[in-house]
Amino acid sequence: MTGAARTTTRDIARAAVRAELAQVAFELFRREGFDKVTLDDLAAAAGVSRSTFLRYFGTKEDAVLGAFEGHDRKVADALRARPADEDDWTALRHSLDAVIGRYHEDPAGALATTRLVYDTPSLCARHLEKQHSWRPALAEALAERAGSDGPPAIALTVRAGAALNCLNIALEYWTASDGRLDLVTLLDEAFASLKG
Repeated sequence: MTGAARTTTRDIARAAVRAELAQVAFELFRREGFDKVTLDDLAAAAGVSRSTFLRYFGTKEDAVLGAFEGHDRKVADALRARPADEDDWTALRHSLDAVIGRYHEDPAGALATTRLVYDTPSLCARHLEKQHSWRPALAEALAERAGSDGPPAIALTVRAGAALNCLNIALEYWTASDGRLDLVTLLDEAFASLKG
């Protein structure tokens, strides 16, 4: 067995344990309330030590927000892959499809996660803080699409920030409707309101 295969196997096992711990944490948060659950409670519910839990998640917020990890890269990669002749705003809108797919694959789970995040001030603040870091990646992808190899122009950073705000507002409306409204339609409406 090669070193690469061992690393891959270890990474797969680590991801599986992480996913299981996140699921246990999420169920406990839903049942007991995020603020009432301690790290010790999470470790006990998962049947692991506190230090083991902390090896996978540095905070209890991370146990929930891990569901959004890598979204910045997914969206930036999708943005780079958009047709070269597509305007930035349209490209930004379609690049967000890379992360809203999970809302269609598992609407009940996505709704429960989104509701937990929006209804818990500390989670919401942490989520927005993490999402703020998406903006540079998106602005850089826009600059690359334009053929620029320098730092992104302020206009590109503003467009990236506006796109993320459109996503958040669409998600707020979708969550408030208990998932009855179509998220794609909401996102299209949010983008259209700024296009004119």
